[in-house]
Amino acid sequence: MVLETKRLSSAMNAKIVGAGSQSIVLAHGYGGDQSVWDKVLPYLAQHYSVLVFDWTFSGAAKDSNLFDPAKYSCYDDFAHDLIALLDELNLKSSVYVGHSMSGMVGCIASIKRPDLFSSLILIGASPRYLNTDDYEGGFGSSDIKQIISSIESNFHNWAAHFASVVVDSKDPLSVDKFTKSLRKMRPEVAVSVGKIVFYSDERDTLDNVSTPCTIIHTSSDIVSPTSVAVYMQKKIKGNPKVEIINTNGHFPQLTAHNELLDVLGLILGVEFDLDHKP
Repeated sequence: MVLETKRLSSAMNAKIVGAGSQSIVLAHGYGGDQSVWDKVLPYLAQHYSVLVFDWTFSGAAKDSNLFDPAKYSCYDDFAHDLIALLDELNLKSSVYVGHSMSGMVGCIASIKRPDLFSSLILIGASPRYLNTDDYEGGFGSSDIKQIISSIESNFHNWAAHFASVVVDSKDPLSVDKFTKSLRKMRPEVAVSVGKIVFYSDERDTLDNVSTPCTIIHTSSDIVSPTSVAVYMQKKIKGNPKVEIINTNGHFPQLTAHNELLDVLGLILGVEFDLDHKP
């Protein structure tokens, strides 16, 4: 499903920051918006042209009717929007940084249109959240059912609890930031996208990823444990490198941005001056 009623770049609050010759795309995950990148964006923009945007399900979307649950049923639908957005902005061979669900969305888009991506950087991504006999995704079936039930019954309270679990509790300001972002979502949208995310199974997709890839995980992430990073490394062609940031939580861009920038610098071959904020 691709939005056609208006320009995607406007509908998705897209903006390009910086004026480098190489483009980087920063894609947020479930419950977030482009502001999750605020701590790393100024450093990246010193060297690159950086695209940030809000997915249509985000509470930051200008038009709350942009997301139609009947038209978004899987990650492919988001990949179509991503491809259309990059085409509209005439961005080719970009470095794609996808957080959480956006990691897999980027993988799918790169298979469909490899010309759009020079490399993939997947932060806390997971092809499947449900455990199986031979795969540790992090969640049992009852866990997922409880999450969906909680979103449906009391989204406001669930959002606060979920944020406190997935964001490093040592950084209460970031916990609060994500709580507020999550609560901006319409509850029915949160349920719909939550089902897409938590019931997704894109393990076979990994076999078809040929774009150079780096996998970034934190050392303790309840949403996507390090076992998932190891699994992805084995499945993706070219034996992609796995970088583990020694921190807690699912949001290193919020709670460990200096450490994330160090890793991104190594991947990109750029040295960021972290002692002087741009």
